[in-house]
Amino acid sequence: MTQTILIADDDTELCDLLREYLELEGFEVRLAHDGEQALVESRRPGVDAMVLDIMMPRMNGIDVLRNLRKESELPVIMLTGRGDDLDRIIGLELGADDYLAKPANPRELLARIRAILRRTSAHSTIATLEVGDLVLNQGGRELHRDGQLMDLTSTEFSIIQLLLQRSGEVVEKKDLYLAALGREPVAYDRSIDMHVSNLRRKLGPANDGSERIETIRGIGYQYRNGGSG
Repeated sequence: MTQTILIADDDTELCDLLREYLELEGFEVRLAHDGEQALVESRRPGVDAMVLDIMMPRMNGIDVLRNLRKESELPVIMLTGRGDDLDRIIGLELGADDYLAKPANPRELLARIRAILRRTSAHSTIATLEVGDLVLNQGGRELHRDGQLMDLTSTEFSIIQLLLQRSGEVVEKKDLYLAALGREPVAYDRSIDMHVSNLRRKLGPANDGSERIETIRGIGYQYRNGGSG
């Protein structure tokens, strides 16, 4: 089945370049050249992922993402200017799955897209995983805390999935990057740290008031056994 990518960028030349490249790789591509159009197109049936530029007319990419996350967990790769760390951090905090600095290399973008789509379409042979007050439905990619469905992005789900699968063990950052983003970390990339921060905020503390996800400095993260003290 052909997968559809929405590219939202006001640089029409770049859009045409990326569309031609992705179509040669077997994707269907839709385009949007301003933020309002991007939000409308993201709501249309059949879109599997969106590549979203931050700087756009009528509505910037940050506001597009903020509005989108109120109603959808559509995978989003943000396009940011080189050195725009604040934009990257805000994008990740709002639920972007990954980011890529402009000018976007089509081959690198393709790799990021494929990694996200593989992750969102993957189904585990183990139906559920229970750790403390959390129940992870791996096939349906859902997480419940005390019976309540948690509102997680695809990337956040992949991170907590690996941490719960290895509950009580230290999980290296490299493993989290590979599982959640389909790539190894690069210098000064704090994407996983931001996603873990989002998870901590959404899941709240363990029943004993302690942090569920512990930072193991210089190595990675550990989910406390049981998550309930």
